[in-house]
Amino acid sequence: MTSSYRRGETSPVEVVSAMLERASALQPLLNALVSLDADGALAAAKASEARWRAGRPLSALDGVPTTIKDTTPVKGWPTRYGSHATDDAPATESAPVVDRFRAAGVVLLGKSTTPEFGWKALTDSPLQGITRSPWNTNHSPGGSSGGASALTAAGINPFNHGNDGGGSIRIPAAHAGLVGLKPSFGRIPQYPADSPFADVISQGVLARSVLDTALALTMLAGPDARDWRSLPAEGRDYATGLEGGVRGWRIGLSLDFGHVTPDPEVRDLVAAAARRFEALGATVEEVGPLIAPLQESFEPLWIGSFATRLRQIPTQLHAKLDPGFRAAAEKGLSITLADYARAYEAKSKLARDLGLWHRRYDLLLAPVTPTAPPPVDTLYNSADFPRWTKGAPYTLPCNLTGQPAASMPAGLTKTGLPVGIQLIGPPRADQRVLQAMRAYELATGWEWPQPRVVETLAAAGGTAR
Repeated sequence: MTSSYRRGETSPVEVVSAMLERASALQPLLNALVSLDADGALAAAKASEARWRAGRPLSALDGVPTTIKDTTPVKGWPTRYGSHATDDAPATESAPVVDRFRAAGVVLLGKSTTPEFGWKALTDSPLQGITRSPWNTNHSPGGSSGGASALTAAGINPFNHGNDGGGSIRIPAAHAGLVGLKPSFGRIPQYPADSPFADVISQGVLARSVLDTALALTMLAGPDARDWRSLPAEGRDYATGLEGGVRGWRIGLSLDFGHVTPDPEVRDLVAAAARRFEALGATVEEVGPLIAPLQESFEPLWIGSFATRLRQIPTQLHAKLDPGFRAAAEKGLSITLADYARAYEAKSKLARDLGLWHRRYDLLLAPVTPTAPPPVDTLYNSADFPRWTKGAPYTLPCNLTGQPAASMPAGLTKTGLPVGIQLIGPPRADQRVLQAMRAYELATGWEWPQPRVVETLAAAGGTAR
């Protein structure tokens, strides 16, 4: 996109205007936006256009539009978290990711949808309603960055901000046929850093290419004083050195982690991806049972965090909460300090064990989710769709250990729904994961089916197959 800016073939104003128009046209079908700031976006696009004409762009992504997930503060905009328990008061400070986007000239179109307080791997909320997939509007684009995945998949813009506290970048990327990297914990600063999920959240983007993902990471990475957990800057351009391939790498393949039962189509697509890595010169070995079931050890961290949020909400507003969120939060009210201590001890052990495992393997290959995108009316964390076996069993471990992990498109089910593979790297080895992502991207020749998705949406009245 920005190469056409440089050549003068198009301009940020033209691109942003077209994307605002497309976003507005598809909003009734997808419901992926909380808000659009058309005036602010066009003003930023005009400033970008002037910089390109003067030959002084702020970055390689100057003038590229994105959105911000509505769990993240943008100064002057409300942060609603998909909840009636919040209000329209504008944020007084922006998160580091927002400041860094703006410093690079990235144009902010508005805010994308999230489930209430980002609590689940589907995207619907009491405040915003149901967000739908552009592949099939009867199915979910995943969550909790589901607004971002729907916008990116529908071709509204090339990448959109998301964050990942249990799979919330990787799951929606898998469910929408996208590239989604959860960087190492702390690689991109988190704000607010004292939120209930701050110990496990990584910031990032959902994108249509590995290069866009790497460019965004270069722009966003580095410490911020507001997040004492943020990592020192590596001083690298993550978009360089991506072409090294995986020849000679040793890759561990785990289709079930020893306790998860993926759908047969998911298993077959991930196994096919493993064969691609073998064709690229890697040694792929099935590693058998790898991670014990997580529910007993880590349930206290999950529902305990929700309970912390619940205590901050006036009792008279509890009836307006998502029933699933409220049920989990109320269960969390009984979590004790001893429960928390045992969970953190188990978290540390898991990080140690996987760190040692990676001394023998360059990469872990696994599914992102056990299922294809579920229907939009799925009751998350219910008996029919339990979180620990169908929701996030493959993604949550890397939030607990802080390892970098990414989702890449594996292909489509027989009914035309996307499935993703997960590439998991050793601690802080973001560049290694990106290199594997790029090798796989080149090998598959994955062509983004944006025109077919958008055209079919229009022709079929909202359902793309």
